Amino acid sequence: METALTRLTGVRHPIVQTGMGWVAGPRLVSATANAGALGILASATMTPARLRAAVREVRARTDAPFGVNLRADAADAGDRVRILIEEGVRVASFALAPSRELIGELKEAGVVVIPTVGARRHAEKVAGWGADAVLVQGGEGGGHTGEVATTVLLPQVVDAVDIPVVAAGGFFDGRGLVAALAYGAAGVAMGTRFLLTSDSTVPEAVKARYLAATVRDVTVTRAVDGLPHRMLRTELVDALENSGHVRALFHATRRASRFRRLSGLTWRRMVRDGLALRHGKDLTWSQVLLAANTPMLLKASMVDGRTDLGVMASGQVAGVIGDLPSCAELVERIMREAEDTRRRLTASR
Repeated sequence: METALTRLTGVRHPIVQTGMGWVAGPRLVSATANAGALGILASATMTPARLRAAVREVRARTDAPFGVNLRADAADAGDRVRILIEEGVRVASFALAPSRELIGELKEAGVVVIPTVGARRHAEKVAGWGADAVLVQGGEGGGHTGEVATTVLLPQVVDAVDIPVVAAGGFFDGRGLVAALAYGAAGVAMGTRFLLTSDSTVPEAVKARYLAATVRDVTVTRAVDGLPHRMLRTELVDALENSGHVRALFHATRRASRFRRLSGLTWRRMVRDGLALRHGKDLTWSQVLLAANTPMLLKASMVDGRTDLGVMASGQVAGVIGDLPSCAELVERIMREAEDTRRRLTASR
């Protein structure tokens, strides 16, 4: 199935595996790439040296195109961009809008730039700065999210920009791909659906908890870091939402202490990072501590399997997913379903 996305990135199928922290590592990314979709390596939780090693590991596993997700606000964003350029990475994606200068540097080196946005005005801004495509995530998507559903946000962005638009938030099968294409998108991006594959390195017990979830078990909370965050309801979420300020601060301090030992960060650095996130936001001190440690909160679940200590970012689609196919099986199934859906629609005319 050829679309503007496949032509732009060189992949066979208009499907993107999103750059999920602690989840989208070399194994998942290379399995996705070998299946003909666009795998995105999550780099925010990696040191620059580890990023370079991870890119080379993906390259050793596949000769297909893949991408790397970067944090545009990282202090070393420029160094990471140069690693992508030096290593010949095909696509750079961003969770936050990159600067005009970063976009220009990447494009000059032939790297395709695809920022993620949650509003039409943000899509218009990055398109004006030269982004090659834009990934639009509606409120159904996992992690930090907005309030506008994909079915409302997607057509707004498609009508507003003249670059390829990739739809994210609520997609898991071939019917969704056809629906996104009907809205004018060039493809779909999925996080939770790729997390729940046999190629994902997430602990099996954690995957089982996702599979057991219903749509009502996926919630949006501000209790963790003060921002709307879509995730599975866990012991940590319950404790934070049901605690007063003093008790919430106790929980946050206890967990931050554990995460400080794991990460090697000093208390001063953790508080400084939290205060930076607090700027312009009405966060409690417990949220300041937790905001600084969100990557470690994710690691507790996604790597260590400690769902009682961490957060489990999740799209609403977790409630309708019931199996763990390989990436190859998943992509093949989606494309088969998409073709079947298109044939049925054509036959019903």
